[in-house]
Amino acid sequence: MQGKFRVFRSFTYKRTLLKLDKSEQIPVEKFEQHLKEEPFSGKPLGYKFFREKKFGGKRLIFLVYEEHKCVFLITITDKKAQQHEIDMIKSNLDVYRNKLEDILRRL
Repeated sequence: MQGKFRVFRSFTYKRTLLKLDKSEQIPVEKFEQHLKEEPFSGKPLGYKFFREKKFGGKRLIFLVYEEHKCVFLITITDKKAQQHEIDMIKSNLDVYRNKLEDILRRL
């Protein structure tokens, strides 16, 4: 994989990250840095570009946009809410793409 990917956080993701205690935030933030080099880390969720990474009881859910060389961090969830979040994201893939493209236009 040539070149670095940029990593962006959704509003929901930022809000959830701040609710985690520091001991949980540190490995998540390290993984965010890792995604710049290895954007397809974690487990695919039905599509190559739709992935999750487990941290203890939490799951970080993100989308990879190869054409933009970006990773969009969508949410952090627990096992109980995981399927609901996955279904919601799958049914709104175009919304997330548009949101990311908005962010990129403003840079």
